[in-house]
Amino acid sequence: MTTKRDYYEVLGIDRNATDEDIKKAFRKLAFQHHPDRNNDAGATDKFKEINQAYEVLSSPDKRATYDRFGHVGDDGGMGQGFGGFGGFGDIFDAFFGGMNTTAGRQGPRQGGSLQTSVILTLEEVAFGCDKEIKISRIENCSVCRGTGSKPGSQPVRCPTCNGSGQVRRVQQGFFGRFVNVTPCDRCNGEGQVITEPCPQCRGSGREKFNRTLTINIPCGVDNGSQLRLTGEGDAGTRGGPSGDLYLNISVRRHEIFIREGDNIFYDLDINFAQAALGDEVEVPTLDGQSMIKIPAGTQTGKLFHMKDKGVGRLRSGGRGDEIVRLKVTTPEKLTKEQKKLFEELAQSLGTKKQKK
Repeated sequence: MTTKRDYYEVLGIDRNATDEDIKKAFRKLAFQHHPDRNNDAGATDKFKEINQAYEVLSSPDKRATYDRFGHVGDDGGMGQGFGGFGGFGDIFDAFFGGMNTTAGRQGPRQGGSLQTSVILTLEEVAFGCDKEIKISRIENCSVCRGTGSKPGSQPVRCPTCNGSGQVRRVQQGFFGRFVNVTPCDRCNGEGQVITEPCPQCRGSGREKFNRTLTINIPCGVDNGSQLRLTGEGDAGTRGGPSGDLYLNISVRRHEIFIREGDNIFYDLDINFAQAALGDEVEVPTLDGQSMIKIPAGTQTGKLFHMKDKGVGRLRSGGRGDEIVRLKVTTPEKLTKEQKKLFEELAQSLGTKKQKK
């Protein structure tokens, strides 16, 4: 009499294994040793052993009994057979990739999505704008309205599948016969065939059109943003909805402004006199020219915040700021009069002029 191996050892798991651990171990080993895949001597016996171990350990009651009494009372064979597979679906999934045996007539299907790009200026993203874009997309045929049939004609029931949209084939496998159900090749799962195709679309029910769309661009979008326009993609099939159009945003670099989030920065050059004495100067903004007051004694790097002069916020409303960054510039060339004035200023400030 052949001594049976421990079922836990057969599946390569420990006694604290979960139900999921047991199922994973069984599927891996069963797939490896299935006689239809493994021609090695003893593969069939090995497969039976694996199946028997899984039959017991996958059942809470049988596993509890086995843990207490071992192989006592075990029937030593396939026993209840494939009950241990948790239903025929488990073993079918293991060897045939979870093939669906209930394929039928194909239903509505959403159309494909499209992508296009648009380039915007900083002013356009600051305030939002309407932008025209051109796309090429698939739509329902303008003549047959998507039916594929010549106007006045109707599709007929598919003679191959008798209108079911599916073909059943009986195949013989290791576990006996099983039915493989696939969409009908002749009608592509529709259940009906077109006998008089539409002359415009040749029976496809679809045409490609070039369209110009006016798109509302909200304020606050940024370089790399993507907008989804629902239903502006390719038309669906079998009455399904149209796909979406994805609009990729690019923003041109501005000549004088630098954007950081909802704020924009502007570098303002002022001279020594303006910095020392103070001044009121005009600066550009996205809304036009505006005045700022520079206090006396202002240093390089001083920041002035101009409220609500930046980019419109995408979701929260309002606008960011324009931040003016001051830079005190040093003149590269001086007239004789300017040079004399600077020398007098240097003396008055107690600065000694270095001799050359």
